[in-house]
Amino acid sequence: MPMLSSLCSLPYTCYKLTSPSSFVKSSQNPDCLNSLFPPASQSVAAIVFGDQSSQSRLYPLTKRRSEAAIPIAGSYRLVDAVLSNCINSNITKIYALTQFNSTSLNSHIARAYSGARLSKDGFVEVIAAYQSPDDNGWFQGTADAIRRCLWVLEEYPVNEFLILPGHHLYRMDYQKLIDAHRRSKAHITVSLFSKAENKDHGFGIFKLNAQNQVLEFRENPNHHFRVNERDDDVFSSMGIYVINRDVMRMLLTEAFPNVNDLKSQVIPGAISLGMKINGYLFDGYWEDMRSIEAYYRANMETIRRENTVYNSFYDRDSPLYTLPRHLPPTLVTDAIITDSIIGDGCILSKCRIKGTVIGMRTRIGDNAVVEDSVIMGSDTYDHNGISDGEAIGIPIGIGECSHIRKAIVDKHARIGKNVMIINKDNVQEGNMEANGYIISGGIVVVIRSAVIPDGSIL
Repeated sequence: MPMLSSLCSLPYTCYKLTSPSSFVKSSQNPDCLNSLFPPASQSVAAIVFGDQSSQSRLYPLTKRRSEAAIPIAGSYRLVDAVLSNCINSNITKIYALTQFNSTSLNSHIARAYSGARLSKDGFVEVIAAYQSPDDNGWFQGTADAIRRCLWVLEEYPVNEFLILPGHHLYRMDYQKLIDAHRRSKAHITVSLFSKAENKDHGFGIFKLNAQNQVLEFRENPNHHFRVNERDDDVFSSMGIYVINRDVMRMLLTEAFPNVNDLKSQVIPGAISLGMKINGYLFDGYWEDMRSIEAYYRANMETIRRENTVYNSFYDRDSPLYTLPRHLPPTLVTDAIITDSIIGDGCILSKCRIKGTVIGMRTRIGDNAVVEDSVIMGSDTYDHNGISDGEAIGIPIGIGECSHIRKAIVDKHARIGKNVMIINKDNVQEGNMEANGYIISGGIVVVIRSAVIPDGSIL
């Protein structure tokens, strides 16, 4: 893995912790601007959040897992994109803060990255929500989680913390973001989405001046800025922040010791203190998975023959890392497969698959048809139906002569024979969770471990 061999000669900011107001003034001390920077692997620590709220817009995919643990493109988890960005950017001190439905995520990160050769001092460490004699509750928000974990996060003498949501799909060279932060001598730098197709992604809206310095912030997109608003100086936040180490400690322990959320409380508070907050404009592909439709669309984009929006799945220079499963090759028996992704270890009989993402260990029976769908597969093989499904005779997978179109089938689902999952009435929204599925945006989502009996029509 490539490492930076030369020191960064960019000037930086020196801090004296006395009070919030004197903090801002002392940060401009010119005597401190001649220091050199070590490479990012030594000077930056990433903080990745597995989930930022218990209220997920990706339910029921988050019924038994966190958003960052949701499978993507057949072989990966969403968190793999973020962790791979860190590794490819030479940021190898990575903390994953987890809380909601975190078992699957914690297991994946520990198994996939604990033995990775990141660097001499590199690591990916999971910090699960905990209770202690001093704090007997769970994490109350992103700011509260960081504050309570400072005793771990400050073990290494890093200069900056890079704060990242763990469930977004994008490719970014964080080194460029760090360099821009250092060149501007900002206390905080916020990554902003420069494309205008959607001004609100749930992380707030920032107004910048010509030097990309933040003038105002609004959390609610329906609230107007105090100064004139133009489309070319208002940008949506990506929820990605670079915060100087001492700034972080001061904000969380001195200036705002009781607040819980970075986005809605700490960032506006830092603006009110007069801190220098800059915006970093990102114009690449970015999907924040804000809905079932967004997740479905992201999967469909991975199967394009010329995937120009997100191509890290096949990029040698910036690869996407994940857990090696050591599965056998997929077995294909007289199947017709077009424009699809097939994970390892699948058993595909005489079926037809078109425009579909097929996850690992998926079994599809004879004469089944799967179109424009996401099939997540299974974590285990269901040998001849010898499992919990044996009592009703439906093994994990898709049964003979079934037809699935524009659907998401979660892991371990048991689809019987002659089942039609085609949303024949074109329902846009429907909650049939008791029957093993819901409909969101016209997409049928079969719930994890659901059993769909023979002959069912959804």
